[in-house]
Amino acid sequence: MALDSGTDALAKLAEEHVDHRFKGLPPDAYGLTVAELAGQRRNLFTGGFTTPVLALSAERLEHNLKLMETYSARHGLAFAPHGKTSMAPQLFQRQIEHGAWGITLAVPHQVRVARAFGVQRVFLANELVDAAALRWISAELDADPDFRFVCYVDSVRGVGLMDAALTEAGAGRPVDVVVELAAGEGARTGVRTESECAAVADAVALARTLRLAGVAGYEGEVPDADPEKVHAWLRRLVALAVDFDKAGRFDGLEEIVVSAGGSAWFDAVADVFAEVPALSLPVLKLLRSGAYVSHDDGHYRELTPFNRVPEEGALEPAFRLWSQVVSRPSPEQAFTNAGKRDAAYDLHLPFAQVVRRDGAERPATGIEVTGLSDQHAWLRTTAEADLEVGDWLGTGLSHPCTSFDKWQLIPVAEADGTVVDYIRTFF
Repeated sequence: MALDSGTDALAKLAEEHVDHRFKGLPPDAYGLTVAELAGQRRNLFTGGFTTPVLALSAERLEHNLKLMETYSARHGLAFAPHGKTSMAPQLFQRQIEHGAWGITLAVPHQVRVARAFGVQRVFLANELVDAAALRWISAELDADPDFRFVCYVDSVRGVGLMDAALTEAGAGRPVDVVVELAAGEGARTGVRTESECAAVADAVALARTLRLAGVAGYEGEVPDADPEKVHAWLRRLVALAVDFDKAGRFDGLEEIVVSAGGSAWFDAVADVFAEVPALSLPVLKLLRSGAYVSHDDGHYRELTPFNRVPEEGALEPAFRLWSQVVSRPSPEQAFTNAGKRDAAYDLHLPFAQVVRRDGAERPATGIEVTGLSDQHAWLRTTAEADLEVGDWLGTGLSHPCTSFDKWQLIPVAEADGTVVDYIRTFF
């Protein structure tokens, strides 16, 4: 997929017509193109949008993009933000424009989306043993010499399955792989011991269709994680790269990949990767944090490393879900028209933040979301709550990854409610 084809695909998103597929958008915009609707610069609150509607803050989105660009550069890290968070090619492009090396993804479908929109560097933070997907990856690599693809391996059998599928496909270019070091016993995927890592690397060396490019892992899976344990595991990962290099396992490469970094411990990654000693080749220190792009009002607000290093800056939650009070059956209870189909709820329930009535906005004092049905939010209200049927309730969300995936077209609104863009997702 050539870069100009990706640019064309991004441009065509603006030509898509607004219709029944996209919830929350103004009914009278039916048939307009996304570009035409964006050009009207409608107001989220007075421009005909229907509730529930999810919006991204234009200012906070840009702030977060710039902050992680600056952070990565300051610490000498290449940045491949995890695209599974948003699955939004427009955001992939903005991340790349803000200095990202490429995009991290998790499954073959996501890679296909990225390639359809011209992403030239993909880090697949997962094992890949699906023969059909490997045939497609091989064809992409052979057709585009500028396409860089890297994925995990964590077993001798997995290496064998990859090699068999790629050999059958007649692969011309080898697939770059990194040995995934598990974060500990009982953690998710990854090789548990250094001796097993060496066995997997030996298997890669014997596979004509694969090339060992480095080592990687995910520190977020360290059991009972704390700063000391996370730093210790990251030093194990670096030591594995050093040992592989001493053994000559990276001969013939241009650079050695050492990769880690979710959204909860990237400060530890920066600390330890700064300690990487000189190796026989340049080292690509690849950070993969993805939730930063929208941040949130719950899980990542609590866990963000910027809480530990406030002098480095602060991410800002960019999502707000707007719903409308449709029932007020008692002074202690109310219901809005947003539920599990609209809001992330896997980590925390939404957080009541503001109420809008007649164009005025005020804090959501005395209002708490206590549960979600499919299409209703259950609210507990105290005597302080000034809430009526018809009011708009703005809620913050927890866990960006399960917020983006419920919305196919998301308005991007400026602070005064002016909608300046629309983000298309592909889950």
